[in-house]
Amino acid sequence: MAKPTGFLEYNRKLPEDRPVSERLRDWNEFHLPMPEEKLKEQSARCMDCGIPFCHTGLLVNGLAMGCPLNNLIPEWNELIYRDLWQDALDRLHKTNNFPEFTGRVCPAPCEGSCTCGMNGLPVTIKNIECTLIDKAFQEDWIVPRLPSLRTGKKVAVVGSGPAGLACADQLNQEGHSVTVYERADRIGGLLMYGIPNMKLDKGVVQRRIDLLAMEGIRFVTHTEVGRDIPAEVLHREYDAIVLCGGATQPRDLTVEGRSLEGVRFAMEFLKANTQNLLDNTPLPDALSARDKDVIVIGGGDTGTDCVGTSLRHGCRSVVQFELLPKPPEVRMPDNPWPQWPKVLKVDYGQEEARELYGEDPRHYCISTKKIVGDDRGRVKEVHTVEINWQKDDRGRFMPVEIPGTEKVWPAQRVLLAMGFLGPEDTVLQAFGVERDERSNAKALEGKYTTNIPGVFAAGDMRRGQSLVVWAIQEGRGVARECHRYLGGEGLLP
Repeated sequence: MAKPTGFLEYNRKLPEDRPVSERLRDWNEFHLPMPEEKLKEQSARCMDCGIPFCHTGLLVNGLAMGCPLNNLIPEWNELIYRDLWQDALDRLHKTNNFPEFTGRVCPAPCEGSCTCGMNGLPVTIKNIECTLIDKAFQEDWIVPRLPSLRTGKKVAVVGSGPAGLACADQLNQEGHSVTVYERADRIGGLLMYGIPNMKLDKGVVQRRIDLLAMEGIRFVTHTEVGRDIPAEVLHREYDAIVLCGGATQPRDLTVEGRSLEGVRFAMEFLKANTQNLLDNTPLPDALSARDKDVIVIGGGDTGTDCVGTSLRHGCRSVVQFELLPKPPEVRMPDNPWPQWPKVLKVDYGQEEARELYGEDPRHYCISTKKIVGDDRGRVKEVHTVEINWQKDDRGRFMPVEIPGTEKVWPAQRVLLAMGFLGPEDTVLQAFGVERDERSNAKALEGKYTTNIPGVFAAGDMRRGQSLVVWAIQEGRGVARECHRYLGGEGLLP
Protein backbone atom coordinates (compact mmCIF):
# COMPACT_ATOMS: atom_id res chain seq x y z
CA MET A 1 0.00 0.00 0.00
CA ALA A 2 1.03 3.60 -0.48
CA LYS A 3 1.20 4.90 3.11
CA PRO A 4 -0.32 2.92 5.99
CA THR A 5 -1.54 6.03 7.80
CA GLY A 6 -2.34 8.13 4.74
CA PHE A 7 -6.09 7.89 5.13
CA LEU A 8 -5.72 9.21 8.68
CA GLU A 9 -3.31 12.03 7.83
CA TYR A 10 -4.85 13.51 4.69
CA ASN A 11 -8.34 14.73 3.95
CA ARG A 12 -10.02 14.17 0.62
CA LYS A 13 -9.35 17.08 -1.72
CA LEU A 14 -10.37 17.64 -5.32
CA PRO A 15 -8.76 20.10 -7.73
CA GLU A 16 -10.37 23.49 -7.91
CA ASP A 17 -12.69 24.38 -10.77
CA ARG A 18 -12.49 27.51 -12.84
CA PRO A 19 -14.79 30.24 -11.46
CA VAL A 20 -18.34 30.02 -12.80
CA SER A 21 -18.23 33.61 -14.07
CA GLU A 22 -15.18 32.73 -16.16
CA ARG A 23 -16.11 29.30 -17.48
CA LEU A 24 -19.58 30.35 -18.62
CA ARG A 25 -17.87 32.56 -21.22
CA ASP A 26 -16.29 29.67 -23.12
CA TRP A 27 -16.55 25.95 -23.90
CA ASN A 28 -13.28 24.85 -22.31
CA GLU A 29 -13.03 22.16 -19.64
CA PHE A 30 -13.64 23.65 -16.22
CA HIS A 31 -11.51 21.39 -13.98
CA LEU A 32 -8.09 22.77 -13.07
CA PRO A 33 -5.08 20.45 -12.65
CA MET A 34 -3.92 19.45 -9.18
CA PRO A 35 -0.22 19.81 -8.27
CA GLU A 36 1.53 16.44 -8.32
CA GLU A 37 2.58 16.59 -4.67
CA LYS A 38 -1.03 17.14 -3.62
CA LEU A 39 -2.14 14.34 -5.90
CA LYS A 40 0.40 11.98 -4.30
CA GLU A 41 -1.12 12.84 -0.93
CA GLN A 42 -4.51 11.81 -2.30
CA SER A 43 -3.10 8.52 -3.58
CA ALA A 44 -1.62 7.96 -0.10
CA ARG A 45 -5.20 7.83 1.27
CA CYS A 46 -5.72 4.45 -0.44
CA MET A 47 -5.97 1.94 2.42
CA ASP A 48 -4.65 -1.56 2.84
CA CYS A 49 -8.28 -2.61 3.03
CA GLY A 50 -7.77 -6.32 2.37
CA ILE A 51 -10.60 -6.62 -0.15
CA PRO A 52 -10.51 -3.68 -2.61
CA PHE A 53 -14.20 -3.35 -3.39
CA CYS A 54 -13.28 -0.41 -5.65
CA HIS A 55 -12.41 -2.76 -8.51
CA THR A 56 -14.93 -5.57 -8.04
CA GLY A 57 -17.16 -4.48 -10.93
CA LEU A 58 -20.37 -6.21 -9.83
CA LEU A 59 -24.05 -5.33 -10.07
CA VAL A 60 -25.92 -5.60 -6.76
CA ASN A 61 -29.68 -5.06 -6.95
CA GLY A 62 -29.16 -3.27 -10.24
CA LEU A 63 -26.55 -0.86 -8.85
CA ALA A 64 -22.83 -0.89 -9.68
CA MET A 65 -20.42 -1.97 -6.98
CA GLY A 66 -16.91 -0.96 -7.91
CA CYS A 67 -15.33 -0.43 -11.31
CA PRO A 68 -16.82 -2.47 -14.18
CA LEU A 69 -13.37 -2.51 -15.80
CA ASN A 70 -11.80 -4.04 -12.66
CA ASN A 71 -9.17 -1.29 -12.69
CA LEU A 72 -6.23 -2.15 -10.43
CA ILE A 73 -6.79 0.97 -8.38
CA PRO A 74 -4.77 0.21 -5.21
CA GLU A 75 -1.78 -0.77 -7.35
CA TRP A 76 -1.56 2.41 -9.38
CA ASN A 77 -2.31 4.52 -6.31
CA GLU A 78 0.73 3.06 -4.58
CA LEU A 79 2.92 3.49 -7.66
CA ILE A 80 1.97 7.15 -8.02
CA TYR A 81 2.69 7.75 -4.34
CA ARG A 82 6.16 6.25 -4.91
CA ASP A 83 6.63 8.47 -7.98
CA LEU A 84 6.59 5.49 -10.35
CA TRP A 85 4.26 7.12 -12.86
CA GLN A 86 5.09 5.00 -15.90
CA ASP A 87 4.63 1.79 -13.93
CA ALA A 88 1.29 3.15 -12.74
CA LEU A 89 0.36 3.88 -16.36
CA ASP A 90 1.12 0.28 -17.32
CA ARG A 91 -1.23 -0.95 -14.56
CA LEU A 92 -3.94 1.45 -15.69
CA HIS A 93 -3.74 0.37 -19.33
CA LYS A 94 -4.01 -3.30 -18.40
CA THR A 95 -7.74 -2.83 -17.87
CA ASN A 96 -8.74 0.51 -19.40
CA ASN A 97 -8.22 1.49 -23.03
CA PHE A 98 -9.30 5.10 -22.57
CA PRO A 99 -8.69 6.44 -19.06
CA GLU A 100 -8.73 10.00 -20.42
CA PHE A 101 -12.46 9.48 -21.10
CA THR A 102 -13.45 7.69 -17.91
CA GLY A 103 -11.29 10.05 -15.84
CA ARG A 104 -13.43 12.91 -17.10
CA VAL A 105 -17.00 11.65 -17.51
CA CYS A 106 -17.40 8.45 -15.47
CA PRO A 107 -19.48 8.97 -12.29
CA ALA A 108 -16.89 6.81 -10.51
CA PRO A 109 -18.70 3.78 -9.04
CA CYS A 110 -15.23 2.86 -7.78
CA GLU A 111 -15.40 5.76 -5.32
CA GLY A 112 -18.86 4.68 -4.20
CA SER A 113 -17.31 1.36 -3.12
CA CYS A 114 -14.07 2.73 -1.64
CA THR A 115 -13.48 1.42 1.88
CA CYS A 116 -12.49 4.93 2.98
CA GLY A 117 -16.04 5.94 2.18
CA MET A 118 -17.63 3.59 4.71
CA ASN A 119 -17.48 6.19 7.44
CA GLY A 120 -15.69 9.05 5.73
CA LEU A 121 -14.86 10.36 2.27
CA PRO A 122 -13.54 8.06 -0.48
CA VAL A 123 -10.22 8.30 -2.27
CA THR A 124 -10.27 10.67 -5.27
CA ILE A 125 -9.80 7.76 -7.69
CA LYS A 126 -11.29 9.46 -10.74
CA ASN A 127 -9.09 12.55 -10.49
CA ILE A 128 -5.96 10.47 -9.92
CA GLU A 129 -6.76 8.39 -13.01
CA CYS A 130 -7.33 11.46 -15.16
CA THR A 131 -4.13 13.16 -13.99
CA LEU A 132 -2.11 10.01 -14.66
CA ILE A 133 -3.22 9.64 -18.28
CA ASP A 134 -2.95 13.38 -18.99
CA LYS A 135 0.61 13.36 -17.66
CA ALA A 136 1.37 10.34 -19.85
CA PHE A 137 0.31 12.21 -22.98
CA GLN A 138 2.20 15.35 -21.91
CA GLU A 139 5.38 13.35 -21.33
CA ASP A 140 5.00 11.49 -24.67
CA TRP A 141 4.75 8.14 -22.94
CA ILE A 142 1.77 7.30 -25.14
CA VAL A 143 3.05 6.23 -28.55
CA PRO A 144 1.49 4.16 -31.37
CA ARG A 145 1.63 0.41 -30.71
CA LEU A 146 1.79 -1.48 -33.99
CA PRO A 147 0.88 -5.19 -34.03
CA SER A 148 3.90 -7.39 -34.68
CA LEU A 149 1.98 -9.36 -37.34
CA ARG A 150 -1.39 -9.47 -39.05
CA THR A 151 -3.65 -12.52 -38.86
CA GLY A 152 -5.31 -11.99 -42.21
CA LYS A 153 -8.73 -11.80 -40.51
CA LYS A 154 -10.96 -8.78 -41.12
CA VAL A 155 -13.51 -7.38 -38.67
CA ALA A 156 -16.14 -4.70 -39.20
CA VAL A 157 -17.14 -2.70 -36.12
CA VAL A 158 -20.39 -0.77 -36.52
CA GLY A 159 -20.45 2.28 -34.25
CA SER A 160 -17.53 4.37 -33.04
CA GLY A 161 -18.56 5.15 -29.49
CA PRO A 162 -16.59 3.89 -26.48
CA ALA A 163 -17.70 0.27 -26.96
CA GLY A 164 -16.79 0.23 -30.65
CA LEU A 165 -13.46 1.94 -30.10
CA ALA A 166 -12.49 -0.39 -27.23
CA CYS A 167 -13.42 -3.43 -29.31
CA ALA A 168 -11.48 -2.14 -32.32
CA ASP A 169 -8.43 -1.37 -30.18
CA GLN A 170 -8.33 -4.82 -28.61
CA LEU A 171 -8.80 -6.69 -31.89
CA ASN A 172 -6.30 -4.52 -33.74
CA GLN A 173 -3.63 -5.21 -31.14
CA GLU A 174 -4.13 -8.93 -31.76
CA GLY A 175 -3.35 -8.40 -35.41
CA HIS A 176 -6.84 -8.48 -36.92
CA SER A 177 -7.60 -5.83 -39.55
CA VAL A 178 -10.40 -3.65 -38.18
CA THR A 179 -12.66 -1.18 -39.98
CA VAL A 180 -14.98 1.02 -37.91
CA TYR A 181 -18.13 2.40 -39.54
CA GLU A 182 -19.76 5.59 -38.25
CA ARG A 183 -22.83 7.35 -39.69
CA ALA A 184 -21.87 10.78 -38.35
CA ASP A 185 -19.25 13.07 -39.87
CA ARG A 186 -16.80 12.43 -37.03
CA ILE A 187 -15.62 9.38 -35.13
CA GLY A 188 -16.42 9.10 -31.43
CA GLY A 189 -20.17 8.54 -31.12
CA LEU A 190 -21.34 9.57 -27.65
CA LEU A 191 -17.84 10.82 -26.81
CA MET A 192 -17.86 13.27 -29.71
CA TYR A 193 -21.46 14.46 -29.92
CA GLY A 194 -23.21 13.28 -26.76
CA ILE A 195 -21.00 14.95 -24.15
CA PRO A 196 -20.38 18.73 -24.24
CA ASN A 197 -16.89 20.09 -24.73
CA MET A 198 -16.64 21.59 -21.22
CA LYS A 199 -16.89 18.06 -19.78
CA LEU A 200 -14.83 16.26 -22.43
CA ASP A 201 -12.71 18.37 -24.74
CA LYS A 202 -13.03 17.10 -28.30
CA GLY A 203 -9.30 17.50 -28.78
CA VAL A 204 -8.89 14.78 -26.14
CA VAL A 205 -11.22 12.50 -28.12
CA GLN A 206 -9.56 13.26 -31.46
CA ARG A 207 -6.11 12.66 -29.98
CA ARG A 208 -7.06 9.07 -29.13
CA ILE A 209 -8.77 8.50 -32.49
CA ASP A 210 -5.67 9.72 -34.32
CA LEU A 211 -3.57 7.32 -32.25
CA LEU A 212 -5.84 4.38 -33.09
CA ALA A 213 -5.62 5.28 -36.79
CA MET A 214 -1.82 5.36 -36.60
CA GLU A 215 -1.98 1.89 -35.08
CA GLY A 216 -3.79 0.58 -38.14
CA ILE A 217 -7.53 0.90 -37.49
CA ARG A 218 -9.49 2.12 -40.51
CA PHE A 219 -12.29 4.60 -39.88
CA VAL A 220 -15.18 5.20 -42.29
CA THR A 221 -17.52 8.13 -41.58
CA HIS A 222 -20.75 9.33 -43.24
CA THR A 223 -21.75 5.68 -43.63
CA GLU A 224 -24.85 4.22 -42.01
CA VAL A 225 -24.76 0.44 -42.19
CA GLY A 226 -28.07 -0.88 -43.46
CA ARG A 227 -28.73 2.29 -45.44
CA ASP A 228 -25.54 3.53 -47.11
CA ILE A 229 -23.95 0.10 -47.19
CA PRO A 230 -25.96 -3.17 -47.14
CA ALA A 231 -25.42 -5.79 -44.47
CA GLU A 232 -24.69 -8.29 -47.23
CA VAL A 233 -21.58 -6.34 -48.23
CA LEU A 234 -20.17 -6.57 -44.69
CA HIS A 235 -20.97 -10.28 -44.52
CA ARG A 236 -19.10 -10.78 -47.78
CA GLU A 237 -16.05 -8.64 -47.01
CA TYR A 238 -15.44 -9.40 -43.33
CA ASP A 239 -14.83 -12.51 -41.25
CA ALA A 240 -16.78 -11.11 -38.29
CA ILE A 241 -19.06 -8.16 -37.58
CA VAL A 242 -19.46 -6.43 -34.21
CA LEU A 243 -22.45 -4.17 -33.64
CA CYS A 244 -21.60 -1.45 -31.14
CA GLY A 245 -24.15 1.24 -31.90
CA GLY A 246 -25.81 3.24 -29.16
CA ALA A 247 -29.22 3.18 -27.52
CA THR A 248 -30.10 6.32 -29.42
CA GLN A 249 -33.90 6.07 -29.59
CA PRO A 250 -34.97 8.91 -27.25
CA ARG A 251 -37.91 8.67 -24.88
CA ASP A 252 -40.56 11.10 -26.11
CA LEU A 253 -43.08 13.21 -24.22
CA THR A 254 -46.64 12.44 -25.33
CA VAL A 255 -48.47 15.59 -24.29
CA GLU A 256 -50.46 18.26 -26.08
CA GLY A 257 -48.13 20.74 -27.77
CA ARG A 258 -45.21 18.33 -28.26
CA SER A 259 -44.91 19.31 -31.94
CA LEU A 260 -44.59 23.05 -31.30
CA GLU A 261 -41.55 24.88 -32.60
CA GLY A 262 -38.92 25.09 -29.86
CA VAL A 263 -39.51 21.62 -28.38
CA ARG A 264 -36.46 19.46 -29.09
CA PHE A 265 -34.82 16.27 -27.99
CA ALA A 266 -31.77 16.96 -25.83
CA MET A 267 -29.40 15.16 -28.17
CA GLU A 268 -30.48 17.29 -31.13
CA PHE A 269 -29.61 20.34 -29.06
CA LEU A 270 -26.30 19.03 -27.73
CA LYS A 271 -25.08 17.56 -31.02
CA ALA A 272 -25.86 20.73 -32.96
CA ASN A 273 -23.99 22.79 -30.38
CA THR A 274 -20.86 20.63 -30.51
CA GLN A 275 -20.98 20.36 -34.31
CA ASN A 276 -21.14 24.11 -34.73
CA LEU A 277 -18.42 24.61 -32.15
CA LEU A 278 -16.10 22.23 -34.02
CA ASP A 279 -16.99 23.59 -37.46
CA ASN A 280 -16.77 27.19 -36.20
CA THR A 281 -20.13 28.06 -37.69
CA PRO A 282 -23.05 29.96 -36.14
CA LEU A 283 -25.59 27.91 -34.23
CA PRO A 284 -29.03 27.95 -35.93
CA ASP A 285 -31.44 30.15 -34.02
CA ALA A 286 -33.88 27.23 -33.73
CA LEU A 287 -31.30 25.41 -31.58
CA SER A 288 -30.04 28.37 -29.57
CA ALA A 289 -31.07 29.13 -26.00
CA ARG A 290 -29.86 32.72 -26.11
CA ASP A 291 -32.29 35.11 -24.34
CA LYS A 292 -34.77 32.24 -23.94
CA ASP A 293 -36.56 30.79 -20.94
CA VAL A 294 -35.40 27.16 -21.07
CA ILE A 295 -37.12 24.16 -19.51
CA VAL A 296 -35.20 20.90 -19.38
CA ILE A 297 -37.43 17.87 -18.79
CA GLY A 298 -35.35 15.08 -17.32
CA GLY A 299 -32.90 14.78 -14.45
CA GLY A 300 -29.77 12.75 -15.43
CA ASP A 301 -26.43 13.70 -16.93
CA THR A 302 -28.00 14.68 -20.26
CA GLY A 303 -30.33 17.09 -18.49
CA THR A 304 -27.38 18.62 -16.65
CA ASP A 305 -25.54 19.04 -19.95
CA CYS A 306 -28.56 20.86 -21.37
CA VAL A 307 -28.51 23.22 -18.38
CA GLY A 308 -24.78 23.94 -18.74
CA THR A 309 -25.07 24.43 -22.50
CA SER A 310 -28.07 26.76 -22.17
CA LEU A 311 -26.21 28.89 -19.65
CA ARG A 312 -23.27 29.25 -22.03
CA HIS A 313 -25.64 30.31 -24.78
CA GLY A 314 -26.83 33.13 -22.53
CA CYS A 315 -30.35 31.94 -21.69
CA ARG A 316 -32.70 34.21 -19.74
CA SER A 317 -33.60 31.46 -17.28
CA VAL A 318 -33.37 27.68 -16.98
CA VAL A 319 -35.28 25.16 -14.88
CA GLN A 320 -35.05 21.39 -14.83
CA PHE A 321 -37.99 19.07 -14.15
CA GLU A 322 -37.54 15.68 -12.52
CA LEU A 323 -40.45 13.25 -12.23
CA LEU A 324 -38.88 11.39 -9.31
CA PRO A 325 -38.51 12.61 -5.70
CA LYS A 326 -35.46 14.51 -4.53
CA PRO A 327 -32.68 12.07 -3.52
CA PRO A 328 -31.68 11.95 0.16
CA GLU A 329 -28.61 13.76 1.48
CA VAL A 330 -27.14 10.53 2.90
CA ARG A 331 -27.41 6.82 2.13
CA MET A 332 -30.65 5.15 3.07
CA PRO A 333 -30.74 1.72 4.79
CA ASP A 334 -31.76 0.04 1.51
CA ASN A 335 -28.70 1.51 -0.23
CA PRO A 336 -25.75 0.30 1.85
CA TRP A 337 -22.06 0.56 1.10
CA PRO A 338 -20.50 -0.67 -1.22
CA GLN A 339 -23.39 -0.04 -3.61
CA TRP A 340 -23.41 3.09 -5.71
CA PRO A 341 -24.79 5.79 -3.34
CA LYS A 342 -28.17 7.11 -4.45
CA VAL A 343 -27.76 10.50 -2.79
CA LEU A 344 -28.24 14.10 -3.87
CA LYS A 345 -25.39 15.41 -5.99
CA VAL A 346 -24.81 18.88 -7.36
CA ASP A 347 -23.26 18.64 -10.82
CA TYR A 348 -21.58 21.43 -12.75
CA GLY A 349 -24.76 22.65 -14.49
CA GLN A 350 -26.71 22.97 -11.26
CA GLU A 351 -23.74 24.66 -9.57
CA GLU A 352 -23.53 27.21 -12.39
CA ALA A 353 -27.27 27.92 -12.42
CA ARG A 354 -27.33 28.31 -8.66
CA GLU A 355 -24.53 30.86 -8.73
CA LEU A 356 -26.09 32.74 -11.64
CA TYR A 357 -29.73 32.73 -10.51
CA GLY A 358 -29.43 32.10 -6.78
CA GLU A 359 -31.12 28.68 -6.66
CA ASP A 360 -30.81 25.11 -7.85
CA PRO A 361 -32.67 24.78 -11.19
CA ARG A 362 -34.07 21.34 -10.33
CA HIS A 363 -37.71 20.81 -9.36
CA TYR A 364 -38.72 17.34 -8.21
CA CYS A 365 -41.97 15.39 -8.49
CA ILE A 366 -43.12 17.56 -11.39
CA SER A 367 -45.28 16.17 -14.19
CA THR A 368 -45.72 18.03 -17.47
CA LYS A 369 -49.41 18.26 -18.43
CA LYS A 370 -49.21 20.18 -21.69
CA ILE A 371 -47.14 22.61 -23.74
CA VAL A 372 -48.82 25.74 -25.07
CA GLY A 373 -47.76 27.81 -28.07
CA ASP A 374 -48.38 31.28 -29.46
CA ASP A 375 -50.35 32.14 -32.58
CA ARG A 376 -47.29 31.33 -34.73
CA GLY A 377 -46.89 27.79 -33.47
CA ARG A 378 -43.94 28.55 -31.17
CA VAL A 379 -43.76 27.27 -27.62
CA LYS A 380 -44.51 29.95 -25.01
CA GLU A 381 -45.32 28.09 -21.78
CA VAL A 382 -45.37 24.71 -20.05
CA HIS A 383 -48.19 23.59 -17.71
CA THR A 384 -47.25 21.27 -14.84
CA VAL A 385 -48.64 19.66 -11.71
CA GLU A 386 -46.86 18.27 -8.67
CA ILE A 387 -47.17 14.55 -7.91
CA ASN A 388 -46.83 12.08 -5.05
CA TRP A 389 -45.52 8.56 -5.58
CA GLN A 390 -47.93 6.08 -3.99
CA LYS A 391 -48.23 2.30 -4.12
CA ASP A 392 -51.14 0.82 -6.03
CA ASP A 393 -52.98 -2.38 -5.08
CA ARG A 394 -50.20 -4.43 -6.67
CA GLY A 395 -47.47 -2.73 -4.66
CA ARG A 396 -46.13 -0.66 -7.55
CA PHE A 397 -45.23 3.00 -7.05
CA MET A 398 -47.41 5.21 -9.26
CA PRO A 399 -47.51 9.02 -9.68
CA VAL A 400 -50.63 10.68 -8.23
CA GLU A 401 -51.36 14.32 -9.01
CA ILE A 402 -51.70 16.75 -6.11
CA PRO A 403 -54.76 19.02 -6.59
CA GLY A 404 -54.05 22.73 -6.43
CA THR A 405 -50.38 22.45 -7.44
CA GLU A 406 -50.88 23.35 -11.09
CA LYS A 407 -48.39 25.89 -12.42
CA VAL A 408 -47.60 27.67 -15.70
CA TRP A 409 -43.94 28.23 -16.62
CA PRO A 410 -42.73 30.60 -19.36
CA ALA A 411 -40.68 28.79 -22.00
CA GLN A 412 -39.36 29.41 -25.50
CA ARG A 413 -37.14 26.31 -25.47
CA VAL A 414 -38.16 22.91 -24.11
CA LEU A 415 -35.48 20.21 -24.13
CA LEU A 416 -36.49 16.58 -23.64
CA ALA A 417 -33.81 14.68 -21.69
CA MET A 418 -35.80 11.72 -20.40
CA GLY A 419 -33.43 8.93 -21.36
CA PHE A 420 -33.43 6.43 -24.19
CA LEU A 421 -35.63 3.47 -25.09
CA GLY A 422 -33.06 1.42 -27.00
CA PRO A 423 -31.27 1.18 -30.35
CA GLU A 424 -32.73 2.44 -33.59
CA ASP A 425 -34.04 -0.13 -36.06
CA THR A 426 -31.82 0.31 -39.12
CA VAL A 427 -28.74 -1.74 -38.22
CA LEU A 428 -30.44 -4.56 -36.32
CA GLN A 429 -33.09 -5.01 -38.99
CA ALA A 430 -30.46 -5.03 -41.73
CA PHE A 431 -28.67 -7.97 -40.11
CA GLY A 432 -31.80 -9.72 -38.89
CA VAL A 433 -30.67 -9.63 -35.27
CA GLU A 434 -33.25 -10.70 -32.71
CA ARG A 435 -34.31 -8.23 -29.98
CA ASP A 436 -34.87 -8.77 -26.30
CA GLU A 437 -37.94 -7.57 -24.37
CA ARG A 438 -36.42 -4.07 -24.09
CA SER A 439 -35.79 -3.88 -27.88
CA ASN A 440 -32.02 -4.21 -27.46
CA ALA A 441 -29.94 -6.60 -29.53
CA LYS A 442 -30.40 -10.06 -28.05
CA ALA A 443 -26.90 -11.37 -27.36
CA LEU A 444 -25.73 -13.87 -24.77
CA GLU A 445 -24.36 -12.34 -21.57
CA GLY A 446 -20.59 -12.71 -21.55
CA LYS A 447 -20.58 -14.20 -25.06
CA TYR A 448 -22.07 -11.29 -27.06
CA THR A 449 -23.21 -13.68 -29.80
CA THR A 450 -26.44 -12.92 -31.67
CA ASN A 451 -28.71 -15.28 -33.57
CA ILE A 452 -26.68 -14.56 -36.73
CA PRO A 453 -23.38 -16.50 -36.95
CA GLY A 454 -20.38 -14.21 -36.98
CA VAL A 455 -22.38 -11.20 -35.81
CA PHE A 456 -21.75 -9.95 -32.27
CA ALA A 457 -23.37 -7.11 -30.29
CA ALA A 458 -22.10 -5.07 -27.35
CA GLY A 459 -22.38 -1.75 -25.58
CA ASP A 460 -25.58 0.25 -25.27
CA MET A 461 -27.02 -1.57 -28.29
CA ARG A 462 -26.94 -4.77 -26.23
CA ARG A 463 -27.39 -3.64 -22.62
CA GLY A 464 -29.33 -0.41 -23.06
CA GLN A 465 -28.35 3.11 -22.09
CA SER A 466 -25.47 2.96 -19.65
CA LEU A 467 -22.18 4.53 -18.58
CA VAL A 468 -19.03 5.02 -20.67
CA VAL A 469 -17.18 2.65 -18.35
CA TRP A 470 -19.70 -0.14 -19.01
CA ALA A 471 -19.40 0.51 -22.75
CA ILE A 472 -15.63 0.07 -22.62
CA GLN A 473 -16.06 -3.08 -20.55
CA GLU A 474 -18.48 -4.49 -23.12
CA GLY A 475 -16.17 -3.51 -25.97
CA ARG A 476 -13.30 -5.40 -24.39
CA GLY A 477 -15.55 -8.38 -23.67
CA VAL A 478 -16.92 -8.66 -27.20
CA ALA A 479 -13.41 -8.36 -28.62
CA ARG A 480 -12.37 -11.33 -26.48
CA GLU A 481 -15.21 -13.46 -27.84
CA CYS A 482 -14.74 -12.27 -31.43
CA HIS A 483 -11.02 -13.09 -31.22
CA ARG A 484 -11.90 -16.60 -30.05
CA TYR A 485 -14.41 -16.96 -32.91
CA LEU A 486 -11.70 -16.00 -35.40
CA GLY A 487 -9.47 -18.78 -34.09
CA GLY A 488 -7.19 -16.52 -32.13
CA GLU A 489 -4.90 -18.07 -29.56
CA GLY A 490 -4.76 -16.92 -25.97
CA LEU A 491 -7.30 -14.94 -23.97
CA LEU A 492 -7.56 -11.21 -24.48
CA PRO A 493 -7.43 -9.16 -21.27
